[in-house]
Amino acid sequence: MIDLYSWTTPNGRKVSILLEELGVEYTAHPINIGQGDQKTPEFLAISPNNKIPAIVDQDNGLKLMESGAIMLYLAEKYGRFMPTDPEGRWKAQEWLMWQMGGLGPMLGQAHHYVHFNPGKADYAEERFRAESKRLYSVLEKQLDGREYIIDEYSIVDMACWPWVSRYEWQEISLEDYPNVRAWYQRIAARPAVQAGYHVPKKVGEIPAG
Repeated sequence: MIDLYSWTTPNGRKVSILLEELGVEYTAHPINIGQGDQKTPEFLAISPNNKIPAIVDQDNGLKLMESGAIMLYLAEKYGRFMPTDPEGRWKAQEWLMWQMGGLGPMLGQAHHYVHFNPGKADYAEERFRAESKRLYSVLEKQLDGREYIIDEYSIVDMACWPWVSRYEWQEISLEDYPNVRAWYQRIAARPAVQAGYHVPKKVGEIPAG
């Protein structure tokens, strides 16, 4: 049994999608970050950085924060969605780190400046619009001739896809990135992705791409 503490954000959806793909038993506990649930002593005991997602593995009592670490742990625990050969494992970690260090943080800044606070910081808007486009171009090139980011469907796709699902917030048209668009729609069609997207609650339909 996995206890998942999460909310309806890209980082939260990364883990709920993986849990649905694994088909393992888990309980989702909503942490409403708009109401400050992430600042309670109970949640801080699990996630000292007061960020979602976090998990508690009831099999061994392990508590984990940081979505990338959680995904690596679950993939290793259940032996799925991570290449087993050394080169493949390193490629998966390479692209997971790209998402954790680039795609997620930079698109998150685009959400803050471009979507939620337009007109307040012209320099920031220009910077993060440009960086969003650059990152989409990197993903577009990587997906050329591939169905998935490292050829096989993996935690890398599950980590990147929820961020791309907010392309409208980033003022991105997926028509400008045909490889990304095909990949996005391919993953969006998966039943486990559709289920995981709506954890811990449904707030809207999955963007069509």
